[in-house]
Amino acid sequence: MATRRVFSGIQPTADSFHLGNYLGALKQWVDLQETRQAIYCVVDLHAITVPYEPDALRRRTRVAAAQLLGAGLDPERCILFVQSQVPEHAELNWILGCLTGFGEASRMTQFKDKSAKGGADQASVGLFTYPILQAADILLYKADEVPVGEDQRQHLELSRNLAQRFNHRLGPTFVVPEPYILASVAKITDLQDPASKMSKSASSPQGIIDLLDEPAVIRRKLNRAVTDAEGSIRADDVAKPGVTNLLRIYSALAGKPVAEIEAAYAGEGYGKFKKDLGDIVVDHFAPIRERTHKLLQDTDTVDAILLEGARRARAIATQTMTEVRDRCGFPPVA
Repeated sequence: MATRRVFSGIQPTADSFHLGNYLGALKQWVDLQETRQAIYCVVDLHAITVPYEPDALRRRTRVAAAQLLGAGLDPERCILFVQSQVPEHAELNWILGCLTGFGEASRMTQFKDKSAKGGADQASVGLFTYPILQAADILLYKADEVPVGEDQRQHLELSRNLAQRFNHRLGPTFVVPEPYILASVAKITDLQDPASKMSKSASSPQGIIDLLDEPAVIRRKLNRAVTDAEGSIRADDVAKPGVTNLLRIYSALAGKPVAEIEAAYAGEGYGKFKKDLGDIVVDHFAPIRERTHKLLQDTDTVDAILLEGARRARAIATQTMTEVRDRCGFPPVA
């Protein structure tokens, strides 16, 4: 049986990924390169759907790639590249957009959420069609599986629908991708507002632990994390969301079941629990931060890795687009 192909991408919209990104995506990406043909992308085209500064985007794209490599992605075992360096993404986006109904696109929840903040009249067409470009990203590589969180299920469903629609109308071309969702990957929430997802766009700086935070900063944020007045260390999403979030972080990084951690801290207060959790997070992130900083001191190497990744990605993308153009009735390109 052929090795299954997996594709995923991440935006370079901040100067550091955060703990939620790491546990929800990056850690899975590292694991999947061992068992899948893995293709990973820094999706800079997606990052320009909202106002941005070109110099900041250029810097953050490189920092994002360095963090991915620092976290354990190996260019010998996966393809890592920058989306804008493979122009076939934009070409397929246009073709799929012509197969997508306006009403279908307008039902995408992410556009509703993001446009609600600034007003739909101010939102770009790019933000509106964002899920179609996301579908192009996936279908271009004929990915069998896509690692997604529950909040991305709707966008993957659009990718599946567009693959089936193209295949039905124009001839069998695309693989219909399946979601790859790990039930054990829990949603990591804001340390100061445990009712909200940890997010660069929504959380306060104190509510996020960044991958590149210094150890003292990580410990301070965890020490100040919201808990409750009860004082017992047990998981309860409704009554104790703050403590439950910390237990999930502890469990994910230490590789221990939540029940085992609860038993270990029976009768202990929050102080010792937070101190130990701080040690775990610091120890886990220290080598990632060190490798990332080292890579950023040698940007030529990072850029060379990305260019080689783009070359390998384009070899697949151009083959797909040759089929797509023929199915669409377009003449071959030179």
